[in-house]
Amino acid sequence: EGYPEPEFDYDGGGLWTVFYFGEAHKNGISGTTQKTTQKLSKKQEEILVYLKKNPNASRKELTETITDLTEDGVKYNLTRLKNLGLIQRVGPDKGGYWRVIE
Repeated sequence: EGYPEPEFDYDGGGLWTVFYFGEAHKNGISGTTQKTTQKLSKKQEEILVYLKKNPNASRKELTETITDLTEDGVKYNLTRLKNLGLIQRVGPDKGGYWRVIE
């Protein structure tokens, strides 16, 4: 019997990952939790801040706004933020928007 997937929590200072393990979980009790911090890069934090204020921003707009980041760099960081559960794309590429998940 496996354990539940890790949970992610972003508190502004970093991303917390909660892992469940131990016998207590197998018996239906909440069990032991362990938190680890995954720091976001400065660029990823800048992207999050920008998307909170400008949810309709395009990759091109992010590239023009955030210094020292190529369009490929923006694409990589957006994918990473999506995989971490911090942002979600709502709607189509054209006409959709970014939702920052808190």
